[in-house]
Amino acid sequence: MAKSYWLINSNRSEVKRFMKNDKSIDGVFEYMFIDTGKIVGGLGNKPPVMTNTVSVEIDLAREIYERLLSKGWRKTYEFCI
Repeated sequence: MAKSYWLINSNRSEVKRFMKNDKSIDGVFEYMFIDTGKIVGGLGNKPPVMTNTVSVEIDLAREIYERLLSKGWRKTYEFCI
């Protein structure tokens, strides 16, 4: 499984997971999956409910990641999914 990078919003109700496509061949399909999930129950008690997945080029994924950090999202540890 590919390494994933997680962000959580400031009110701890939503997460984003950034994961590189690990099935790319010779860099032909260089893109990232960005999953969005809602936190249910207490933080860490249950895995988030993933509601949306998009795939974008790696450069755009980096821009989105940096933009979310600048808007108050924080890095968090991986959830068990």
